[in-house]
Amino acid sequence: MAEKVDCVVIGAGVVGLAVARALALRGREVMVLEAEDAIGTGTSSRNSEVIHAGIYYPPGSAKARLCVAGKHLLYAYCEARGVGHSRCGKLIVATDEMQAKTLEKIEATAHANGVDDLRRLTGAEAMAMEPAVSCVAALLSPSTGIVDSHGLMLALQGDLETAGGAVAVRSPVRSGHCGRDAIHLEAGADELIELAAQVVVNSAGLQAQEVARRIAGIPPESIPPSVYAKGSYYVLQGRSPFRRLIYPVPERGGLGVHLTLDLAGQARFGPDVEWVDRLDYAVDPARAGSFYRLIRRYWPGLPDDSLHPGYAGIRPKLSSEGITSADFLIQGAQAHGVPGLINLYGIESPGLTSSLAIGEQVADAIEP
Repeated sequence: MAEKVDCVVIGAGVVGLAVARALALRGREVMVLEAEDAIGTGTSSRNSEVIHAGIYYPPGSAKARLCVAGKHLLYAYCEARGVGHSRCGKLIVATDEMQAKTLEKIEATAHANGVDDLRRLTGAEAMAMEPAVSCVAALLSPSTGIVDSHGLMLALQGDLETAGGAVAVRSPVRSGHCGRDAIHLEAGADELIELAAQVVVNSAGLQAQEVARRIAGIPPESIPPSVYAKGSYYVLQGRSPFRRLIYPVPERGGLGVHLTLDLAGQARFGPDVEWVDRLDYAVDPARAGSFYRLIRRYWPGLPDDSLHPGYAGIRPKLSSEGITSADFLIQGAQAHGVPGLINLYGIESPGLTSSLAIGEQVADAIEP
């Protein structure tokens, strides 16, 4: 016989935990089902840990709105809960006059998104801030930062459990069906448990589409195709000369090879994007070769043989190479016809920054 539960969240990444926390704080009974043996082992632990300002996303998009709102929520949450973070700032650097003109468009988009703290710099001003950089102009984003993503997830889990919620690891969703009275799920790695939930939030990240296909009653045509973009990062051997994140002017299809920092000051460069059809996290040392030329456009002093394989992450995208990046898809009953079900598809960057805002939006959507 199925165990009745109010809300089930599938996936204990940063977004799933933020959603579960938001529901639990509103008095809902919440169980999180995580396929792996620990929280946050997928996309949430394989990213640059950047708190994005909300600069690049199309005005009016969910990414723009949730990133800007999420940034404010995230900084406040980290300060209140003692989660490691740094509002270190970011420079977007133009290395020629054509790129300098592009900075004006970037600034206009950011302003339309509600990012009102950007500061335009001359090349001399930027290089005074970061002497190792080389550029003709730049934008300073003081509200860009970095966060300890694992510390954040532990804090979210703590809030969830304090509010009466629970996380069940090694509990992949095997199958399910949409009944008239509840959404029924079978989950578990060793022993199957049967759950009958009034609300199900599918926040399975890279596996969200596969999870949806396992639940009978979700129209197949409502499930978008899965598109995987693998990004490899390389770490800098030795001490970084930079105190801020350094991003080139965006290139077609992405933000280019940029420099990010962790809270210990370790510099890493990436991503080196590949479009893949399977989950493979190996980093090819040979691919670092192309990085040197790209990085030296804005850091001419990058030493030879100083980049070493770091890690790789895979984003759950909804659009393929050469196509404008698709927006977050927060899909409710109006799209698939199943009351009480919300599917989160394509929650890639800036998903970490947006996580608390996504949690609030989902909780608002299913408030009784």
